[in-house]
Amino acid sequence: MANTSNVCFTGADGEELLISLDERRIAVSSASACAAGNDQPSHVLMAMGRSRREAEDSMRFSLGRLSTVPDVDRCLEVLPQAVERVRSLRPR
Repeated sequence: MANTSNVCFTGADGEELLISLDERRIAVSSASACAAGNDQPSHVLMAMGRSRREAEDSMRFSLGRLSTVPDVDRCLEVLPQAVERVRSLRPR
């Protein structure tokens, strides 16, 4: 069963979004587990043909055996506001 999804939020920097979600107690990652701590965009996303910006605007969501429906509902409630806030920070 797949438990990990990578989503690109165009115009919302992944690192900023990670911080914004962390402040709301939502645990996500902006890099693959094998690249944690690396400040380069995901080599996997780049190999899939994504642009550097798309890779930087991506977020990894994982579900574990302790994840619950209320956890997912809370993420879906918080996520749109966090994305809009982070997008508003990027110069146009």
